[in-house]
Amino acid sequence: MDLSDATQPLAIALAAGESTTDLNSVSDRVDLPDSPDSISDSNPPQSGQPAPGGTHSAAKPAAGTDGPVDADGNPIPIDRRQPQRILGFMPNFRSVSEGAKPHPPGWKYNFTIATRQATDYSSFIFLSITSLSAEGIDEHPVLGKGIPGLWAYSWRGFLDKTDGTYLSAWFLPSLIHEDTRFYALGAGHSIPIRALYVISRQGVARTYGGRQTPNIAGLGGKVLTQIVSRTYYPTGATSFSVLATKFGYSAMRDIAITSIREFYPDAAAHFIRKHREKMAKLAAQNDVSVH
Repeated sequence: MDLSDATQPLAIALAAGESTTDLNSVSDRVDLPDSPDSISDSNPPQSGQPAPGGTHSAAKPAAGTDGPVDADGNPIPIDRRQPQRILGFMPNFRSVSEGAKPHPPGWKYNFTIATRQATDYSSFIFLSITSLSAEGIDEHPVLGKGIPGLWAYSWRGFLDKTDGTYLSAWFLPSLIHEDTRFYALGAGHSIPIRALYVISRQGVARTYGGRQTPNIAGLGGKVLTQIVSRTYYPTGATSFSVLATKFGYSAMRDIAITSIREFYPDAAAHFIRKHREKMAKLAAQNDVSVH
């Protein structure tokens, strides 16, 4: 995917910005939403407000900043910030910005995020695409072709995705106290290290206390999804090889999406900087021509 195409939605918003704004101001102007770590019943300490314990925080967010903040209350820079939607439509509710203070996980919070993920409009767009392709290549001949076949793929695909989301993002993580959100590694590391980190997240998660732990909830959710699917798929589509293939596809899809989550903030920040430089150059040229 070309970076200029990936960041095209930002260009529209940025076209109305002033050329003299700084990078963080530009990020507020394009309104990149917060990551789910900012979903909370309480707000971070504002300028002049005492921090917990009766003392004032050492660093205070800039006025007008409503994005994610770190443990000290400092705003997360644009190149480390995870938007809620990538490219304006891809849901990114389960990612935590690099260095951000995450919202504490739990039964209620996990259920809220899983529900948002499962019922998001983009899920139905993706479901339509995958169902059409599966029917087109006759992935499961027993499900048939044409309109009846498309319907057979669609409702089963919806159950697959919904089961997987609730099992991997809500039920199992809440039950065994695993945090399966994606914590971005960030631009302070080399690209190969970040790529390996993305792949490793399939097998590694965090405990509620922040320690690294085997990703039992994430992998277990994928396995249980395939087991549950045997109750609504016909016999010809429930063999071990078919279920193993679906499991592998699910893992590869997660790696691809997680890679986008890891590197997208870099692409967005790069585009913003280039746009700022271009606008500053145009402003300078206009000043010269006027004088």
